[in-house]
Amino acid sequence: MTVRQVVNKLNEIDFNASEDRHLFGDIYESLLRDLQSAGNYGEFYTPRAITEIMTEIVNPRLGEVVFDPACGTGGFLTSAIENIRKQDVHSVEDARLLEKTIRGQELKPLPFMLCVTNLILHDIEVPNVVNGDSLNREYTAISAKDRVDVILANPPFGASVSDGVETNYPAQFRTTESADLFLLLMMRYLKDGGRAAIVLPDGSLTGDGVKQRIREEFLKQCNVHTIVRLPNSVFQSYASVATNLLFFTKGKPMREIWYWEHKLPEGQKSYSKTKLIQKAEFASLKAWWNKRMENEQAWRVSEETLGANGWNLDVKNPFVKEEEKTHTTAELLDLLRESFKKSEALLEELR
Repeated sequence: MTVRQVVNKLNEIDFNASEDRHLFGDIYESLLRDLQSAGNYGEFYTPRAITEIMTEIVNPRLGEVVFDPACGTGGFLTSAIENIRKQDVHSVEDARLLEKTIRGQELKPLPFMLCVTNLILHDIEVPNVVNGDSLNREYTAISAKDRVDVILANPPFGASVSDGVETNYPAQFRTTESADLFLLLMMRYLKDGGRAAIVLPDGSLTGDGVKQRIREEFLKQCNVHTIVRLPNSVFQSYASVATNLLFFTKGKPMREIWYWEHKLPEGQKSYSKTKLIQKAEFASLKAWWNKRMENEQAWRVSEETLGANGWNLDVKNPFVKEEEKTHTTAELLDLLRESFKKSEALLEELR
């Protein structure tokens, strides 16, 4: 009976009417937002506040090819569509050009299907989205005809890639960490002068060996001009790792990087399922963006300093004194248990 009622309601919607379509699009967006707390599917949804602020800063325009190689449910693509539409789309020809220049790729079938539906509800009649693994392509096979003007992405992190995928990449950069390979991939896809904003975890900003070689190549090829450091809980509930927003332009090496530390709203200890990050919180970042000065939230680091430190991009805020870490009861018990293990091992060695 419930299914019958849903079908009847859907039949009442006129998808040829702009107002009805946009209303349904808003409802669909709210359903995708609920996925953030839906077990394994939260990984495919980036908070709307994040997609919108990244898109507004990069500001893709009509005629520029926008690409997301791990597009999930299409949050970045729809943000780009709306950003371009409100500034540049004034005719049928403009709308057709916009449709041709929005591109995405997603490996998993469910988010791929949700993404296609999302784009259709945003007036993209034939979405240019591919169901497949972006990493499973020969690195050197990505040529000039594949290059794009803008990349907006939150590539998967904290997971290993499919068996053998790393062999698509140059030997000195081979790794099974997905975020690191996606960074190489996005560098390859971006044309000279192209702009990008991506989400990366702290783990991709630091580390030796292949991680360091990838970062060094990244900073040679791209002017990484800004890194926005986010609190650990932004991507709650499917990931509690610290993440960053990286803004860069391809074609010139990095000379210095500005850092901005995003702070939690006053009185709030963390983000959660019921307290998501809000776009209004980025007002101070937008005000600072074109009039940059060092302050308690902003600092800059030179190329020389980063190079001397192994191109480690995990740079803490120098204006904030490190507070004494407090632990929960569970954490204290874990520390105590670890201490007992070490003591027992030492006693055994003495025996």
